[in-house]
Amino acid sequence: MKKNVVSVLLTGVVAASMLAGCGSSSSDTAATTAATEAAAEAETAAAADDAAAETTESAVSTDPATYDGKEVKVWVADNVVDFTNDEISKFQQEYPQYAGVNFTVEPVGEGDAASNVITDVEGAADVFGFAQDQIARLVSAGALEEVNPDYVDDVKSRNDEGSVNAATVGDTLYAYPLTSDNGYFLYYDSSVVTDPSDLDKIISDCEAAGKNFYFEINSGWYQTAFFFGTGCTLTYDTDSDGNFTNCNIDYASDKGVVALKEMIKLASSKSFQNGSSAGDATNFAAIVDGTWDVDTVKQAFGDNFACAKLPSFTGSDGNTYQLSGFSGYKLLGVKPQEDEDKLQICDDLANYLSGEEAQLARYQSVAWGPSNTNDQQNADVQADVALTALNDQMQYDVPQGQYPGDYWSLATGLGDDVIQKNLTSDTSDDDLMAALQTFQDTCISYASAQ
Repeated sequence: MKKNVVSVLLTGVVAASMLAGCGSSSSDTAATTAATEAAAEAETAAAADDAAAETTESAVSTDPATYDGKEVKVWVADNVVDFTNDEISKFQQEYPQYAGVNFTVEPVGEGDAASNVITDVEGAADVFGFAQDQIARLVSAGALEEVNPDYVDDVKSRNDEGSVNAATVGDTLYAYPLTSDNGYFLYYDSSVVTDPSDLDKIISDCEAAGKNFYFEINSGWYQTAFFFGTGCTLTYDTDSDGNFTNCNIDYASDKGVVALKEMIKLASSKSFQNGSSAGDATNFAAIVDGTWDVDTVKQAFGDNFACAKLPSFTGSDGNTYQLSGFSGYKLLGVKPQEDEDKLQICDDLANYLSGEEAQLARYQSVAWGPSNTNDQQNADVQADVALTALNDQMQYDVPQGQYPGDYWSLATGLGDDVIQKNLTSDTSDDDLMAALQTFQDTCISYASAQ
């Protein structure tokens, strides 16, 4: 670009010389001399700018000696430890300057990683996977580095909008999306459940067959299926530092009462079991669960294995509602580093492990659903019945934002009141509304207390 500017100036010099040739005077000679000096100054400035650009481009060293012996710790879920080690070997081949870096991969689940990082930032992993609901805590604690500016545009363009939003706090991208599969749907035994689209029929079929139906209604994650399904809202606003500034909630409403009554109705069934882990389920014909349990459910149901979006239900007001819930994502974060060279390694690794090739390979290895939009069009991904059911459900879901830690225990308490029959079908609408009002006021207090 600078050379183009010089060319324009030189063209001006030639033009000036041509004009000077039309007459002969000392002023013409002075003009030509001045133009030549200006061009020379421009050439010198351009050279200086080019040198500065070369210095900037070479700021990231490719000399292995710069990185040899550095230690980088990585935390990922237990079932992808071997996969991640293999990917890091490929990464070191693609980035030979990192051949002498010592990478250590340890099994720490996405649900535990953030708490462990915040508790001991210095001893925590340098690169770690975590669930999206933890990002506000990590940012607020100063335990999460912003995504390298060199990668921001690419990360945003290659992943779906929901995952990018999940990795963003305020206007800043803080993490690298890994998956768009952290949601739930219905697994069912097709020899028992005749109509997976209707909650009442699922309950009836399970009761008739003497089978269990698992739904974790005392979880703040699964519980939202009922409230969001009737049109209720529960979200939090955060500032750029991850602090909660406002709670948007309308659970204490007629639609909230309809949702709570449906939870009570489900819990009153003899087929109902509170839970969401297929590995812990017994004698079941239906379970609301996620893709991570697909193999377990396949073993349990055999040839009768089937999946579907969540069912709809007829509310106490006579209207039909589609169960909703949270859609969620797994993210990859980088811990702040005092050593800029080590930070570069971590950013390059996080970008590589969350890239298109790695996401597809991870799906093929452990069936994690990619957030990469190209991978989502892959034939194998589209033929996956569990991911298909999840994708069908996600169109009704609410992308999970950031929630205070206390929200989750509060939601457990609400569900426990239903399970322990403190709230039943005999509870008056006024008392149900009062319970929801207490829940709502407490949720609001978590933001006002910041």
